[in-house]
Amino acid sequence: MTPRPAPAADPSQTLKAIGLMTLATLCFAALDATAKYLVGEQSVPVTQVTWLRFAGHVAFSAIVLWPFALRPSLRSAKPLIQIVRSCFMILTTGLNFIALRYLQLDQTVTIFFLTPLLVAALAGPLLGEWVGWHRVLAIFAGFIGVLVVMHPGFGEVHWAMLLVLGATFGYALYNIATRYLAAFDPPSVTQTYTPLVGVLVMTPFVIGDWQWPEASWLWILFASLGFWGGLGHWFLILAHRIAPAPVLAPYIYLGLIWMSVAGFIVFGDVPTWWTLAGGAIVILAGLYLFARERKMLGATKGGPASDVASQ
Repeated sequence: MTPRPAPAADPSQTLKAIGLMTLATLCFAALDATAKYLVGEQSVPVTQVTWLRFAGHVAFSAIVLWPFALRPSLRSAKPLIQIVRSCFMILTTGLNFIALRYLQLDQTVTIFFLTPLLVAALAGPLLGEWVGWHRVLAIFAGFIGVLVVMHPGFGEVHWAMLLVLGATFGYALYNIATRYLAAFDPPSVTQTYTPLVGVLVMTPFVIGDWQWPEASWLWILFASLGFWGGLGHWFLILAHRIAPAPVLAPYIYLGLIWMSVAGFIVFGDVPTWWTLAGGAIVILAGLYLFARERKMLGATKGGPASDVASQ
């Protein structure tokens, strides 16, 4: 008996999910632009900006998400892994905010685009999800793209780019931990841990570094850090509830557009040819990886076994 094909996805729902992904990337661009302005133009300590990002996220969740959309819970089957995962996000945020003081927004986000490729590379030793030669080539090409952005050998590599690389590795490990915890905890638990652990871990560091703003309007920017971060992550959750990750993943690269626009409007930064060329290589490598992922998913739903074996 021939199995019935799976029903086609609702195009309107897919477009809705893409719209939510677009809004998420806009929120993250606003978050990074605000952080860059605070740590760079206003010389606010990075520890303070990092703490405010997580504290604002907690406040946003308590006011908007927890009463209406997301029931908070700390009952985890793997609480230690949840804490470690949250610490990866703290590390990523802190390193990224330090780098933003010295680099353009488009430079940092281009290096961050290496994350899906790092996740694919690390999933083998950490999760047992080994990749085939197609993905190895995509990962290698992505690293070449990042080297183009950094262009070592054609000038001095700014040390802050190494911080972005560290932040990217941290974010890849954060994503690996998220995939691991998905088998044990519901999303509500995972989403509760991240901002709370961020506040608790960063509080001892921010006490000694706290700097009161000279202008009262800066409090609006302080509050917006958690708003942009919390809203962006919520849009991501909503988008992935509607459409599968391989469909949505390519739209992450819209972030390069928003970051470039924000960098030009707020800071007068223009993307260099190195950044554009390296970004193109990284994005193409990522799109190829996502295309292979979609092909593999299609094969596991009834396609030829050879397609899966070639991954």
